[in-house]
Amino acid sequence: MLKKTALALAVLIASFDAQAAEALRVAADPIPHAQILEYVQKLDPQLQLKIIEIPNGVNSNELLAHGDVDANYFQHLPYLHSQEQALGQKFAVAATVHIEPLGIYSHRHTSFAQVPDKGTVAVPNNVTNLSRALYLLQANGLITLKPGFNDPAKDQATPKDIAENPKHLKILEIESPQIPRALDDVDLAVINGNYALEAGLSPAKDALGLEKAQGNPYANILVTTPKLQDDPRIKQLAKDLNSPEVAKFITEKYSGSVIPVAVE
Repeated sequence: MLKKTALALAVLIASFDAQAAEALRVAADPIPHAQILEYVQKLDPQLQLKIIEIPNGVNSNELLAHGDVDANYFQHLPYLHSQEQALGQKFAVAATVHIEPLGIYSHRHTSFAQVPDKGTVAVPNNVTNLSRALYLLQANGLITLKPGFNDPAKDQATPKDIAENPKHLKILEIESPQIPRALDDVDLAVINGNYALEAGLSPAKDALGLEKAQGNPYANILVTTPKLQDDPRIKQLAKDLNSPEVAKFITEKYSGSVIPVAVE
């Protein structure tokens, strides 16, 4: 099914190419990435963008590696590194743009104290965001990781690395886009910022626990290939994404749920 979806998307991209040969093709998650790119297009109309919103299940890095797009905007650096290893492909970071703080949410409880013994916690099932979720649970006093897990950007943790679990929480690994749907069925859910926004949650208001922006290694980035990293269109898009105007747009539109790196 995913292969069919990817094939259909490739056909769609090919039709875009025929219509706008000079447009920079950028794959992006719908919220907030595509919205930010749409603002950039209004801000800088001379920069022709073809914004391609990517459905769940399609790997934007594979599209970039195969030349189906010129850049993508949806991921953080630790995830990109894991993708480079998985795909055997080197990519290039063109700009570091914003942070979407990972949050802990609940439809059952209004505080961590209410979480019962043997409560259930839904976390992302991909390596980097699973580790990120465990560090966030630790930061909020729910678990303690083994000694040696000090740097979230370098020390990747798994449930096997939990040293203390006072409430005997059950960790359920679920695909990131599906976690908001599990909120009614679990005690806590650790949700990526973009998926929280798509589900109508406001991370700054609704999360019981939220990552700090300062020193956060998970800033979202604009990614391209080494071959295209000096392309004038890539450089202009990177400049636009790091502009004060875009930082203001992000700050005002997302009210702390998305944080521009320029004002971190």
